[in-house]
Amino acid sequence: MNLALLFDEDFVTRDRVILRGRRLEHIRAVIGVSTGDQLSVGRVNGQMGLGKVLRLTDSEAELIVTLDQQPPAPLPLTLLLAMPRPKMFRRILQTSATLGIKDIWLINSYKVEKSFWQTPWLSDENLRENLTLGLEQAKDTAMPSVHIRKLFKPFVEDELPALLNGKQALVAHPGTATPCPTHLDRPAALCIGPEGGFTPYEVGKLEDAGCQSVHLGPRILRVETAVPVLVSRLFDACL
Repeated sequence: MNLALLFDEDFVTRDRVILRGRRLEHIRAVIGVSTGDQLSVGRVNGQMGLGKVLRLTDSEAELIVTLDQQPPAPLPLTLLLAMPRPKMFRRILQTSATLGIKDIWLINSYKVEKSFWQTPWLSDENLRENLTLGLEQAKDTAMPSVHIRKLFKPFVEDELPALLNGKQALVAHPGTATPCPTHLDRPAALCIGPEGGFTPYEVGKLEDAGCQSVHLGPRILRVETAVPVLVSRLFDACL
């Protein structure tokens, strides 16, 4: 945790907060703060700054905070991701938040198993927790939005074209002839399929909606690897 992310419910006055639970244990056991020490803090969807520890017990930490710094600029990318396997989903969420992605769409695909949509990691509480971990790592405060669409065809036909408006839209598809572009200077949308990739029908529907199929070379990457690799290729100057 490079920054303690503060939520509205943490504030007891305008400039004082109480930390409990995971964040308390982290600043005590990992960072090793003591009364009087300072640490980086930031308010969700607000500014960043410093917090000074006024009181530290086994159950809570009281900090006085000064928030006077802007968070880093968001990545101008909309990520459309076929619902991953639950065991890698939380890591992908954290990585996406760390990279600065603020608009995440989880979509269905033929190769997405129905059981994936039943994972508890999709609960509001778990989504917030994993996005928080990613923001804390990156020293960022702008909470990403996660949208869930369980029906592929209605989403691609009815919503996707408007979502892609004004963006360079790409679908990662090994075997296509066009290499992934680099050094983009405009907003983009990136579609990444499930393990095994999108089906030819799905790729065709995404292309009809305005996406261009691109590849990263001959190697086939896991989804959790493809996300940071593609982002760094598209927006290396933003990382």
